[in-house]
Amino acid sequence: MVARTRHAYVIRLRMSKHSEHSSFREKLIEHLFVGELLKLSWQRGDCSLEIASPKVDNSGYDIIAEDRGIARHIQLKATYIGAKTSRQKIHTRIANKASGCIVWIYFDETTLSLGPFLFFGGPPGGELPCLDHAKSARHTKGDRHGFKAERPNIRELNKGQFTEYKTIEQIYATLFGDGS
Repeated sequence: MVARTRHAYVIRLRMSKHSEHSSFREKLIEHLFVGELLKLSWQRGDCSLEIASPKVDNSGYDIIAEDRGIARHIQLKATYIGAKTSRQKIHTRIANKASGCIVWIYFDETTLSLGPFLFFGGPPGGELPCLDHAKSARHTKGDRHGFKAERPNIRELNKGQFTEYKTIEQIYATLFGDGS
């Protein structure tokens, strides 16, 4: 019984760190992902990948990545492996951006190793699939009457709408093509 209680305490401690420092974790996962993409560009010998980020986050993307003439506006989402998260909220303005897409990164909550990666988007240079039929999201907090208003520019995508890629090499090829 003591071992089970200790295990539950360790899980609560880890999860409180993940929720208490969620902004820190979000940026950390972003930097790890960008680092892995840059490392792959380096290892391929071309060092052609460029990364930029917006000063203002009002169009739904976190980074702009460009390689060999393909620019991608990427909204990043992150979930630890084993989490029960089954959907993500995305901003509709990402559909107006060059090759807009969503990359949902799974990571190990202890080591922060990345993968697998879930992808929602079109081919390199293509458009984001239509979001018209995606469910509108609602505010998480209700007004004084408990009513949770609709968020007209935010849609919910289910995990099943994403394509899974196991490795950074696979997600890189999905984002920019195979380079041939």
